[in-house]
Amino acid sequence: MSDTTGASYAAAGVDIEAGDRAVELMKEWVKKTRRPEVLGGIGGFAGLFDASALKKYERPLLASATDGVGTKVDIARQLGVYDSIGHDLVAMVMDDIVVCGAEPLFMTDYICVGKVHPERVAAIVKGIAEGCVLAGCALVGGETAEHPGLLGADDFDVAGAGTGVVEADRVLGADRIRSGDAVIAMASSGLHSNGYSLVRHVLLNEGGLALDAHLDGLGRTLGEELLEPTKIYSLDCLALLRTTEVHAFSHVTGGGLAANLARVIPDGLHAVVDRSTWAPGAIFDLVGRTGRVERLELEKTLNMGVGMIAVVPEESTDVALATLADRGVDAWVVGEITDRAHHETGAEMVGDYAG
Repeated sequence: MSDTTGASYAAAGVDIEAGDRAVELMKEWVKKTRRPEVLGGIGGFAGLFDASALKKYERPLLASATDGVGTKVDIARQLGVYDSIGHDLVAMVMDDIVVCGAEPLFMTDYICVGKVHPERVAAIVKGIAEGCVLAGCALVGGETAEHPGLLGADDFDVAGAGTGVVEADRVLGADRIRSGDAVIAMASSGLHSNGYSLVRHVLLNEGGLALDAHLDGLGRTLGEELLEPTKIYSLDCLALLRTTEVHAFSHVTGGGLAANLARVIPDGLHAVVDRSTWAPGAIFDLVGRTGRVERLELEKTLNMGVGMIAVVPEESTDVALATLADRGVDAWVVGEITDRAHHETGAEMVGDYAG
């Protein structure tokens, strides 16, 4: 028999014990997301959710979405800050789900790392769990994958999938929108989680700005600004549905405000968004000036200060704005729905930004 030591998983770069340690560290955070419908705990092969809770619906429709955070994770890696990126992940998934009027139910995550650092993985899960609490959903499971040789020891990426439920006759969308409806904007918390390939290229690569730089107008370091978590609107949108009539929501992500709003505008109608009703935050101006990025290119890439749109009947405007104000959401009437006439697109932005 040979005395030579054979190959092993550990020698190949995968540390099973570190993975087990990470699971133990994240358990306390996952528990904070628990809903009464969740059965069992973390560590099983599948998360269990008691579907009998859906019996209260006459015709329940399940809504699902999946997404990631994109290259914003590289900012977190450079700064060594891992406990906020999870908010971004939950927002990207659950705010897509609530757009159709669905209540978020549960979520699973996937974390891919070059090397498992248990405390780092636990910090990422902590952020995801905190985001789930803000969205009103449970975190029922996930996967941490170690990919040595494909990712550097400090590299990582995150993705997630979520499920929600909505009554069939209450699904929101283009078929509900009418001419004369008001378009309400809900302020973003910053860049959110879109356009970071452009932002990183413009500010860090071409502009040579340092993440620890204090820049005029930001009131904090550039790194802190870039890591500002995406605002989670799920419970705010559900509150609107409880207090007044809503015809549609639009989550402003990749593609910008006009393109995402156009996705819920029916044939024959047109959304007009008035730029003069708000002033985008300093970070948007910084990206534009540093990279000499034209306004239309910025608007196709970044949210420009608006993270979610609600389309409501004109008579519901006051109640909608009051509801959002009570919840601490900065919101305003940004435009209206009109007959399409000769417009080629479902939404357009007019005027100049305030300020």
